[in-house]
Amino acid sequence: MTAPVRFPRFFVTSPAPCPYLPGRSERKVFTELKGPHADSLNDALGRIGFRRSQTVAYRPSCIDCNACVSVRVFAGEFVASSSQKRTLKAHGDLIATVCRPWSTSEQFDLLQRYLSVRHPEGGMTTMDEVDFADMVEHTPVTSYVIEYREPSADGVVPGRLVGACLTDRQCDGLSMIYSFYDPHYEGRQGLGNFIILDHIRRAEEMGLAYVYLGYWVEGSPRMQYKVRYRPMEKLGRSGWERIAPADQDRLIAAAVANPRSRDDAAGPKDGMPAIAKG
Repeated sequence: MTAPVRFPRFFVTSPAPCPYLPGRSERKVFTELKGPHADSLNDALGRIGFRRSQTVAYRPSCIDCNACVSVRVFAGEFVASSSQKRTLKAHGDLIATVCRPWSTSEQFDLLQRYLSVRHPEGGMTTMDEVDFADMVEHTPVTSYVIEYREPSADGVVPGRLVGACLTDRQCDGLSMIYSFYDPHYEGRQGLGNFIILDHIRRAEEMGLAYVYLGYWVEGSPRMQYKVRYRPMEKLGRSGWERIAPADQDRLIAAAVANPRSRDDAAGPKDGMPAIAKG
């Protein structure tokens, strides 16, 4: 009797310098997502800490290091802090549109502006429009791009694009694959945080339990923004467990004290375009 779903084959990358913790190396295990069961496989792998990059699902598999921790926000119980309420109010006029996963020049230009300020030395700065199209369009699962625009001046021509997020819909939540925003816009502080807050609201309205934020790395300043959303769960050896309020208070205090993490809510996260291309 033939099994209805073929068990995926997994591969391991060669060690490379860790982008988050100086002096360490990283290694990833990955598999290909393809065929009619790609959504189901992506859902199953997502629940055990895998992330998607184009047609690849991957997770850290480092030797003697487990600093990368998968985290997700429990959308149904989320309560915005005072600062998060101010962020929601400040950007409440933005128009969010769910678009099919199809890249545009406008999105690519916004990404370039974002990378030039937030991650000028990151690997993604070498991306051209073809690479960006691959990142957005090469998806075997249910995904879309959510665009955030200012109100239209005349009601006809779309308003200015100030943020965007490539998002997967999983069976139990929304997985934020990559988000970016206009870093030059002084009148729109906190756009990265707003995009996360909007996803939490969106997940709750859709009846989905979680928003997956990828990997959190304690000790990496650019990853600390992720701990600001509560209640939050992290994936450990015994499965998903909620971060204790006192522990999250400590982590949030450390994040607030680090200026780098204040509005970096759309950083390079944990994508691996090199594998997806290979």
